[in-house]
Amino acid sequence: MLYALGALRFPDGGGPGMVLSTFGAIMGFAAEIVRQAEDVYGVMVAKANDPALREALQLFQKEKGKNHSLMEKTRRENVTEMILEPVAGLHREDYEIDLWVLDRTDDVGLLRVAMLLEEREKKFFRDASSKVPLPEVARIFRKIVQRKQENLLKLQGLGLNQTLRKST
Repeated sequence: MLYALGALRFPDGGGPGMVLSTFGAIMGFAAEIVRQAEDVYGVMVAKANDPALREALQLFQKEKGKNHSLMEKTRRENVTEMILEPVAGLHREDYEIDLWVLDRTDDVGLLRVAMLLEEREKKFFRDASSKVPLPEVARIFRKIVQRKQENLLKLQGLGLNQTLRKST
């Protein structure tokens, strides 16, 4: 769980230039980024002082757990001939983020991390929804994109956002 405190990189052999070139690779990656975010949110919940922020982080952590289960279930249910269906245009490094560059010692820093995590997932699931070869999986990804947008709006609506705007 080192990434819960620093860089969200992928220790399973996904080095620079690693292409997500099959449905199976996309689903595995989707499950991994959601699991990573769930772990990070768990750490941030314990650090948050603002009750509204803490509540939002707890909701997002719970959502990540559900999404991780959904990604694993979707991968298992669709692990037919589609697992080797070629996909082009998705690269792991496009979705890596480095949390070391952010101050995570106060609520404003935690809010920034949460926004970064939600933006990353929104970007990945938006990009992947147009690439996956199965319409039902693309639909699941689009629904996740909608939830990410709702989460971002919720984070932006927190009173901490005034502080965030002043400090940037």
